Amino acid sequence: MKTLLLSAAAAAIAIAAAPSPAAARSMTAIDLNEMKRLGAPAVNPDGTVAVYQVTSTDISENSRSTQLYMLDLTRPESQPVLIADMDGASESAPAFAPDGSLWFISDKSGSDQLWRVAMPGGTPVQASDFSVGVAGFKLAPTGNRVAVWSAIPRDCAEFGCPAPTASPEEAKATGREYDEYFVRHWTSWREPGVYNRIFAFDVANGKVSGLGTPLDGSITGNAPTDPFGGGEELNWSTDGNTLYYTLREANAMEPRSTDLDIYSAAADGSRVDNLTDANQATDTMPTPSPDGRYLAYAAMARPGYESDRLVLMLRDLASGETQALTQGWDRSVGSIAWAPDSSHLIVTAGDTLDHPAYMIALDGTVSRLTQRGNVGDVIPMADGSMLYTKNSIQAPNDLYRMLPGGNERQLTAVNADLFAEIDPVVVERFSFKGANGDTVWGQVVKPEGAPKGTPTAFLVHGGPQGSFGDSWSFRWNPKIFASHGMSVVTIDFHGSTGYGQAFTDSINKDWGGKPLTDLKLGLAAAAKFDGAVTPDNACALGASYGGYMMNWIEGNWPDQFKCIVNHAGIFDTRAFYYSTEELWFPEWDFGGPYYAQRELYEKWNPVNFVTNWKTPVLFTHGEKDFRIPYTQSLMGFTAAQRQGIPSSLLVFPEESHWINKPQNSIQWHRDVFDWLDKWTGRGTPAQ
Repeated sequence: MKTLLLSAAAAAIAIAAAPSPAAARSMTAIDLNEMKRLGAPAVNPDGTVAVYQVTSTDISENSRSTQLYMLDLTRPESQPVLIADMDGASESAPAFAPDGSLWFISDKSGSDQLWRVAMPGGTPVQASDFSVGVAGFKLAPTGNRVAVWSAIPRDCAEFGCPAPTASPEEAKATGREYDEYFVRHWTSWREPGVYNRIFAFDVANGKVSGLGTPLDGSITGNAPTDPFGGGEELNWSTDGNTLYYTLREANAMEPRSTDLDIYSAAADGSRVDNLTDANQATDTMPTPSPDGRYLAYAAMARPGYESDRLVLMLRDLASGETQALTQGWDRSVGSIAWAPDSSHLIVTAGDTLDHPAYMIALDGTVSRLTQRGNVGDVIPMADGSMLYTKNSIQAPNDLYRMLPGGNERQLTAVNADLFAEIDPVVVERFSFKGANGDTVWGQVVKPEGAPKGTPTAFLVHGGPQGSFGDSWSFRWNPKIFASHGMSVVTIDFHGSTGYGQAFTDSINKDWGGKPLTDLKLGLAAAAKFDGAVTPDNACALGASYGGYMMNWIEGNWPDQFKCIVNHAGIFDTRAFYYSTEELWFPEWDFGGPYYAQRELYEKWNPVNFVTNWKTPVLFTHGEKDFRIPYTQSLMGFTAAQRQGIPSSLLVFPEESHWINKPQNSIQWHRDVFDWLDKWTGRGTPAQ
C-alpha cells in the first residue's frame, strides 16, 4: 500500500513538473513581483468546499491586496470563485465555523477586524469592532468561542486600551526609555509594556460579544511568539473549553533564551498552566487530537539553539504521560496536523532539498507521502485524502490534493496565464564529496539549452542553518537568475537543514571552515556535472549568513569570482554581536558571548582579512534591519572603497532584513543584474 502510494505520487508529480513548451520571453523582476501569492486554505465542515487567500500586487501603486476564493472540492474540474470581496478592502485568513459560515479578517472598516459570511454567497457582516486591529484569530471547534490576538499593553484587562493622556509637553517628547535589553526585534523598536496577547471571546448570533478574557494570567510574554508566530502556535481543545498556546516569556533572559513553552488556559481565564516547564528549550505547535485524548507538539532538546531538531511529542491529556514519537527519525518537524479520526498525524519536514509531507503512526512509524517540492498548510480530510499547498523552484504555491490511493491532483494554477508567457528553466540535482568526505547536495538551475560557458551565479543561502532547496522564493529566486541567462549553482553546505541534525550542527564554531570547503568543492563539482556552469566567469551572491560568506570569500577565496553581491551580510563579528538582538544565535554558534569567546569570533571574522580583498562588490541593505544592522554593509563598503576596489552600496530606508516592497524589489533586481552583467560581460540591460 505504501509503495503504491509513493510510486503513484511520484508519477503524478513528474507529470506536473514536466516543462511546458518554450514560450516567448524570460521571466523578469516585474513578473516575479506581479505573481499571485496563494495562502493557506480552509475547508468547510463537510469537506466539500475549500477557501484560500490570494495576494495580488499593483506595481504602479507599490502595494498588495488580498482576496478570498472558493473552490468546489466535489467537482474535479471546478473553477475558483471570488467570494466575500468588498471594494477597496483586503480579505484574508479564512476559517470555517462549525455551522459552515466563513470567518475572515478584513480592513474594510478602516482597521483589521473579524468578518463573517454565510456560505455560499452570503453578504459579509462585520463580526468585531475592537479599538485595535486584529492580528489573528482561532475559532473553537464548538463555534461558541473565538481566540483573538494582537499587540496589547500588559496592563490592559480588555482587548485594547485607550491611549494614555499626555501633557502637551510630554506629547512633544519622542524618546523611548528602557531598563532591560532586547529593546528592538527584527524590524522594529519594542514598545515598552506591549506584547502579543490572546483574548477569548464568546460568539453569539455570528458576532463577537463581551469584553473578552485575557488568557495569559499573570505571565508576561508574547503569544503567539514575536515576530513570526501565528495560528500554528495555538489551538482549542475539542470541547472549546481550553486553549493551548505557545508563549515566550519577556524577561531579562529573553534575548539569550529559546525557551518557548506550551500553556493550557481555561477559556474563562480561571486557569493557566505551563505544560512544558521542565524543558528549557523550545516547545511549540500544540495540536490536540480530534478525539480529545492527545496533545501533539514539537520540542527541541537543547536550550539556546534555535536550529535544534524539532521532535514530534505526544502527551496523553488525561495522565500527562508524554512520549517522543519521532525520537528515532533524524528530521525536524515543520508542521503538525491530525487525521480526522485521530489514527495518525501528518507532518512536514525538510529532506535533501525537498520539504515533503509524512504520515506518522501513533507508534512512531514514518511514511513519506509527497516527493519533489515544498509542501505546507496540510489539511487531512475525512475521506482519507489530503489538501495542501506546494511550490518549487519552478512556481510559487498552488493548491493540491492527494487522493487516498496516492494520486496527486493540482487544483489551482493561480499564475497559469503569466507562466504561459515565460520560458521554462531546467532544475537539476547533484551530489559530491564535501568537507570530511561527507555527501553534500547542490542544484543547477539554467535556461533550457544553456550552452557551455554560460555566465554563472553562485547563490549562497542564509541561516546558516537553512537550505537552498527545491522551493519558491520571492526574494532569492534561482529561477529569475536563470531567466536572466545565467547558470545558477546552489550548495547545501555543512550546516544546512534536511540532512540530519549532525550535519546541521557541524557549522557550530566553524562558520568559515567546512562551509567554505563545501562551496569550493561544490562549484567545481557543478561544473563537472553540467557544462553550462562556468567557474571562470562567475559571480557569488548571498544574504545574511550568505552575505557573511561573501565577505569571507572576499578575504579567503579572493581569486575565484568576477564579482560579488552581498545583501545584509556580517562584516565584523564583534560589532555584530553587540548590535544584534537575538543573542542566542551568535552565542550558540560561537560558544558564548564575544567577551568570553573572543578568539573564536575573531578566527572567523571577515574584518581581519580585508587586506586580501580584490573582487568587485555590491552591498545592499535595509535601514530597518535589526538582525544584521545596515552598518555592517556600510563598514564593508568603506573597506572596499578605501582600498580602491570597485564597489557600490544600495540602501533601502524602508526595508528590513528582506527587500519586500514591489518597487524596491524591482530596483534591487535591476541593480544586481546590472552588476552581474557588468563584470561577467553579459551586457544585457536588466528589466
